[in-house]
Amino acid sequence: MPSLFQRYNMSKTCQLFSGSSGNSIFISSGETRILIDAGVTAKRIDEGLSAIGESADKINAIFVTHEHTDHIKGLRVLASRYNIPVFTSRDIADKLFRDGRVDERITVEDISENMELGGIEILPFKNSHDSVECYGYRFNLPDGRAISVCTDTGYVTPEARRIIPQSDLVYLESNHEVMMLENGPYPYILKQRILSRKGHLSNDDCAEFARVLAESGTTRFVLAHLSRENNYPDIAKQTTLNSLNAAGFYEGKDFRLSVSSPVNGSAPILL
Repeated sequence: MPSLFQRYNMSKTCQLFSGSSGNSIFISSGETRILIDAGVTAKRIDEGLSAIGESADKINAIFVTHEHTDHIKGLRVLASRYNIPVFTSRDIADKLFRDGRVDERITVEDISENMELGGIEILPFKNSHDSVECYGYRFNLPDGRAISVCTDTGYVTPEARRIIPQSDLVYLESNHEVMMLENGPYPYILKQRILSRKGHLSNDDCAEFARVLAESGTTRFVLAHLSRENNYPDIAKQTTLNSLNAAGFYEGKDFRLSVSSPVNGSAPILL
């Protein structure tokens, strides 16, 4: 018998894992179920899905943002075990094959152009990160709503600024507080990497783009990929709140804002 979500074509989403210890986001609409990244072991993804009433054998596709370990650690085992097709760019796919992160048992498809899967339109866009390539995604759902994922980028790229606005919900990187990073324990070269235009999005840059998105009609924000060493959830959230409040938007009235924890402990967001 179809679930309640299937019968009413409801959509739901959840960040299963977030941060340098591993990343994975779940999105479903009707009978279509998608993962963005598989950055922890397949066993942990199985457990994370089970905790929200889902199962890995029902996943229709895995979309990979880039080849760093915290985004693809469980990819080979998960995709081969459950025969899940993987979508990413040709250059990222080549890197994954060279490094043994995928093999001939796994179907890998190119996402350089917009595509459709189970009634969901997927719009990839390039981010700026120190990887072979890095992509974010906008998912246009059959009911007219949209979810976008934008993490692992040193700045908000022109493609992201063009494609993400008017999304209903956005997973947006708020990786570090600049002063904490500059005065923290990381080696100088690592600090420079994170602060560069191929690094990670700061709280301030996240907050600025969140304002742009709110002005476009976005009403749900999930701050993602926070650094454990160079950020605090309360600081990240307050920085974005301040930016939205200054623009005349207020939490509970105009938008909802949450912060992803390294391991999900919340119910999925329903759309």
